[in-house]
Amino acid sequence: MKSPLLSLPGAVSAEGVDEGVAAHYGDLFREQRALADGAGFVDLSHRGVVAVTGEDRLSWLHLLLTQHVSELPVGEATEALVLSAHGHIEHALYLVDDGTTVWAHVEPGTQEALIAYLESMKFFYRVEVADRTDDFAVVHLPAGSIAEVPDGVVVRETAYGRDLFLPRADLEAYAEKAGPAAGLLAYEALRVEHHRPRLGFETDHRTIPHELGWIGTAVHLQKGCYRGQETVARVQNLGKPPRRLVFLHLDGSDVHLPPHGTEIRVADEGEDGRKIGVVTTSVRHFELGPVALALVKRNVPVDARLVAGETAAAQEVIVEP
Repeated sequence: MKSPLLSLPGAVSAEGVDEGVAAHYGDLFREQRALADGAGFVDLSHRGVVAVTGEDRLSWLHLLLTQHVSELPVGEATEALVLSAHGHIEHALYLVDDGTTVWAHVEPGTQEALIAYLESMKFFYRVEVADRTDDFAVVHLPAGSIAEVPDGVVVRETAYGRDLFLPRADLEAYAEKAGPAAGLLAYEALRVEHHRPRLGFETDHRTIPHELGWIGTAVHLQKGCYRGQETVARVQNLGKPPRRLVFLHLDGSDVHLPPHGTEIRVADEGEDGRKIGVVTTSVRHFELGPVALALVKRNVPVDARLVAGETAAAQEVIVEP
């Protein structure tokens, strides 16, 4: 779905899974600074929007998700995961309940598979699940923003800003009032700075929540059974995850950022050293310079000098070894 905001001056379309919204509007660092200062907005209208209605919506979702949502207060934002039977991450949901409906935005293109799973688990519960992506666009206002929110718009407010579930037909008109527009690259740079994992970037087919630090924020350890809980409990009580998320400070003299999937080695082991991890997201930050999130083997020493492809990197601990 192509956003109408790609017609704004300077807009350059994002690529890959984020195609359809602007990567930037001509000045990446200016856009980052604006967001960091609480100004502007980010067009996230390519993300999927799922709505769950019905009397049993919270108690039903509580049985399926990793988060404690059976008593979720109206207007309180949370996030949750859907795991496989083996505890691997399949979906990430960013939720809020408005009193009659649970609204969630999810990664672009994942809503159909998520809805298929939810539909298969309805049984006799009084719930209805709907794909509202065609009707609602997600717009992000950064922390500290004083931009006006139209009456009746559902808002998901977090420490990082507010996500608006805006009627898609109102997107262009709202953009005129909420500017300046910031592209997805600016949004991603701040996401990396805040060590926030993203499904499909920091995850692969075998990722478990402990590896990414999603315990607590998206996984509640004192709730009832859900699919994949056995793995979560076993790792929490008896062991450590095989990998851990780290923050990398990259050599700023390199022209190119190491892309997603770039192999990471220990620098002291030379060019033939063993692979100990991969870059998951790399960005250019307006203050920190080139930085990245990466997954490395748990036993990699925290003071080890690393190389991401050909780029020297120093790690900062996110998930403890």
